Amino acid sequence: MRSDGSTYAAGRTTFGADRSHRGMETDRWLAGLLGDEREVALVAVGSHGRRELTPGSDLDLVLLHRGRTDVGELADRLWYPIWDSGARLDHAVRTVGEARKVARGDLKAALGLIYARHVAGAPELTEELRQGVLGDWRADARNRLPELREMAAQRAERHGELAFLLEPDVKEARGGLRDVHAIQAVAAAWVAPAPGPKVRAAYDLILDVRHALHEVTSRPSDKLVLQDQDAVAGALGLLDADVLLRALAEAGRTIAYAADHTWRQVVRSLTPRRRRGRIRGRSPLRRPLADGVVDHDGEVVLARTAAPETDPALVLRAAAAAARAGLPFAPRTLDRLAAAQSPSVPWPRETREALVALLGTGPAAIPVWEALDQAGVVVTLLPDWERVRNRPQRNPLHRFTVDRHLVETAAYAASHTREVARPDLLLLAALLHDVGKGWPGDHSDSGAVVARNVGTRVGLPTADVAVLTAVVRHHLLLPQTATRRDLDDPVTVRTVAETVGDHETLHLLAALADADGRATGPTAWNAWKAGLVGELVRRVDAALAGRPLPEEPRLSEEQAALARRGGPAVAVDGSTVTVVAPDRPGLLWRAAGVLALHRLEVRAATSAAEGPTAVIQFTAVPEFGSPPDATLLADDLRRMLDGRLDVAARLESRRNAYRTTLPVAPPRVTLLDDASHTATVVEVRANDEPGILWRIGRALGDCRLSIRAARVETLGAEAVDAFYVLNASGRPLTRDSERDRVRAAVMDALRDRGREAS
Repeated sequence: MRSDGSTYAAGRTTFGADRSHRGMETDRWLAGLLGDEREVALVAVGSHGRRELTPGSDLDLVLLHRGRTDVGELADRLWYPIWDSGARLDHAVRTVGEARKVARGDLKAALGLIYARHVAGAPELTEELRQGVLGDWRADARNRLPELREMAAQRAERHGELAFLLEPDVKEARGGLRDVHAIQAVAAAWVAPAPGPKVRAAYDLILDVRHALHEVTSRPSDKLVLQDQDAVAGALGLLDADVLLRALAEAGRTIAYAADHTWRQVVRSLTPRRRRGRIRGRSPLRRPLADGVVDHDGEVVLARTAAPETDPALVLRAAAAAARAGLPFAPRTLDRLAAAQSPSVPWPRETREALVALLGTGPAAIPVWEALDQAGVVVTLLPDWERVRNRPQRNPLHRFTVDRHLVETAAYAASHTREVARPDLLLLAALLHDVGKGWPGDHSDSGAVVARNVGTRVGLPTADVAVLTAVVRHHLLLPQTATRRDLDDPVTVRTVAETVGDHETLHLLAALADADGRATGPTAWNAWKAGLVGELVRRVDAALAGRPLPEEPRLSEEQAALARRGGPAVAVDGSTVTVVAPDRPGLLWRAAGVLALHRLEVRAATSAAEGPTAVIQFTAVPEFGSPPDATLLADDLRRMLDGRLDVAARLESRRNAYRTTLPVAPPRVTLLDDASHTATVVEVRANDEPGILWRIGRALGDCRLSIRAARVETLGAEAVDAFYVLNASGRPLTRDSERDRVRAAVMDALRDRGREAS
């Protein structure tokens, strides 16, 4: 299925006729309320003025008059029946002069009155108002349009971008209905064209979504929340919520791109020619940017001798030049590039190098890629792109649709190109690492197949295709291993070294992990995770070189000194919390429960021993806000060690406060055999909630297991925890009955059937 808006429009239910009928019936009713009155006019503004009444729309009305003394009584005769009907009313009573004065001082009022529509009464009054407001708007465009642009920017900052939100506000978000109203207002000032056919089609689709949302929810809300998306999709005749979000992403990006172009035209029209590098009366300045590519008065155009019909590398050469110069394409240039001949397969070297040059410009490549995508160029060059284009990601960690995430990752990867032996392969891998999300099965495996095909298509040598394929297949290897496995276990390093095979691939994966994490969002990548990946890379580098890993003491001098005194003692140093106490079963998970009480998220835990004394080192960060007071934390840890703190009851109280009724996937408990030779790794995937580490640890303790180390990762609402456990004999679990008992105990704990701690 294609992801463009026209395909969806062909198969969906539209509500345009319903809105038109609702508007006409409302007009007839309002005209009847006004009756045969002279020298007054009832004028519709807002959605009613645009003939876009949805079930949740307000009635925005202005009663115009020429100084009638009884206008207050007339207004009451209108407004009270409207209120009695249950309709929400925004109303005003003004003369034409008063309305124009309000519009000159209030931008929102001006935007409504620009397209005021006559409903009843004296049409000459309405026309006088419209012409007066439009004349004022055009006369003061130099002041009003920058104000309108700032309003749009603030709205985007407040509401985000419609195309990339899981729960977008279809009216206020960037790329939503308000942006089209802004484009129309600029057009009314004669500064830029009115919305074209693609923008109007996108607008109609979003308007239909708003209409369906109001019908489904019986509320005037414009925020499309998750729980309503399937019902809205059904009302529109779409398959499911994913298809709905993909259609919205397409529409939102179309409108956002058009709005950006409109604002550029506003800036150009309001900027004096001298400041733009032009002298009045002279031709626009032209300067060459690349072979066949020219900067023409601040826009990228093709040279007069350029021939996209016979030069297949021109499209990407022009794109790379535009990104390097930080300039937009002229619209007609994009049309010419869209009609250009596709490069032969495999691509000539010049075409491939132009693609790499575009990606290598970093963040500057993003708006250029978006322009190519809007023109339909990207899917022509890379047909596999169609599967990820505008594809939503049902993961709150991700800020973008799949395709935009890939471009963002490539932009971040550009900052690492001097750190790797093959920057071209890094950029291509970044662009393709999640391309498998458009195909069935594990996206890393599917993506590797697509990457191999794309690598061959763009003309990479066979050996380079193999490296590109491997990097895409294993792009999650380093971050997942670093956060879920014990780096001190030799099996961890050896497994990664055997998988990557060589230093070049390892460093490509390390750079891609950083770029991928940063492009995903701040909750997916942080200094802690980057440090773990860096340490893993250092150790794997040593293993690949045949060097022994440097022996590092498991205990610092301070920790060893605390251990020699026998404890109990607690030391807090930033995100590192060290607990020293006489060794006893369950010490690690009990201490983790105390950290949870202080709203600290445990990221990692490692237990070591110095004689009869246990030393547990936690890496923990605040759930939000500042870290807890170190003294209070230490006091509670000591109370727990002395048996004077009921951690279980306190955690259960917190958990009840956060309990959700939303459906979640069932937990999964897996015992891994090949992750360590000296311990059994219990991997748990479950919905994250306060005290989950405590509950899992308690279940393992009930099975008479000791936890040597733990790695904890939180992906949005999903917890992925790994525990290195030993049985009572200090060995890995080998008997099936023992393993089944552990799995069942942890599952019971996660399903609220675990026993209370003794």
